[in-house]
Amino acid sequence: MLVVCKGPQLGERFFLDRAQFTIGRDPGSDIFLNDMTVSREHATLVVDSGGAVTVADVGSLNGTYVNGICLDKAALTDGDVVQIGTFQMVFHGGTVVR
Repeated sequence: MLVVCKGPQLGERFFLDRAQFTIGRDPGSDIFLNDMTVSREHATLVVDSGGAVTVADVGSLNGTYVNGICLDKAALTDGDVVQIGTFQMVFHGGTVVR
């Protein structure tokens, strides 16, 4: 699960209950972040069959950060902070829900 801890949608939760998610400002995104600091197609999240989660930037203008470091791709661990635009979201790992 991702929980918004800073940004316009404070407290919103996104349950990672599928294998892949798109993140962006486009209303059709799986994880819709409605702010001009977020690219229309900003990043993707992939959940493998074992529950490991990877975030990848897809050519955004402002970058995707994990724990304050701008990265193209990163595996997430419990407690990591993902920043996309003005949104900061805490990743909470756990049992895979499918």
